[in-house]
Amino acid sequence: MTTIRRFCCNDLLRFASVNLDHLTETFNMSFYMTYLARWPDYFHVAEGPGNRIMGYIMGKVEGQGESWHGHVTAVTVAPEYRRQQLAKKLMNLLEDISDNIDKAYFVDLFVRASNAPAIKMYEKLGYVIYRRVLRYYSGEEDGLDMRKALSRDVEKKSIIPLKRPITPDELEYD
Repeated sequence: MTTIRRFCCNDLLRFASVNLDHLTETFNMSFYMTYLARWPDYFHVAEGPGNRIMGYIMGKVEGQGESWHGHVTAVTVAPEYRRQQLAKKLMNLLEDISDNIDKAYFVDLFVRASNAPAIKMYEKLGYVIYRRVLRYYSGEEDGLDMRKALSRDVEKKSIIPLKRPITPDELEYD
C-alpha cells in the first residue's frame, strides 16, 4: 500500500535512490530545505511498504496577478514503482493545492525537450507546451515550459502558446 504524505527533514536522508534517474534534476541540501520551509504544502513523498520512498514532488507557488501559479520543481518516481500512476497522484495533489488553497491561475513545469515519455505523461494530465526555453538545462538542452490552466483561469489565457522560443534570461520566475 502506498501512502502520500508531506515530505519531512528525515526524508532528505532517505530519498537519494529515487534521484538516480539521469533525467531527474538533483539539488543541494539547502535547496530542498528552502522548499520544505517556504512551501511545505507543495512537497510530498509517496512511501511504500517498509517505509521505502517510491517518489516525490516538490513545488512552489509564485507570480503576481494572472501569473499567480503553482510550479512543479521536481516530480520523480523510482524506476521500480513506475507505471502505477504515482506521478499522476502527486501531480493531482499539487494541482489541487494550487487551485483550491492558493487560487492559482495555472500550474507550470519544465521538462527536457528530449524526455518524450514525460512529455506524453504531462499531456495526458492536461498540460500543453506553452513555450520552448533554449538551452535551459545546463546551457545545453532546450526545456519545454508546459502549463495546465486551473479553474480561476476561466478563459484559459495562461495556456495560449507563445509563437517564439525564449532564452533563460527572459523567464519571469526562477
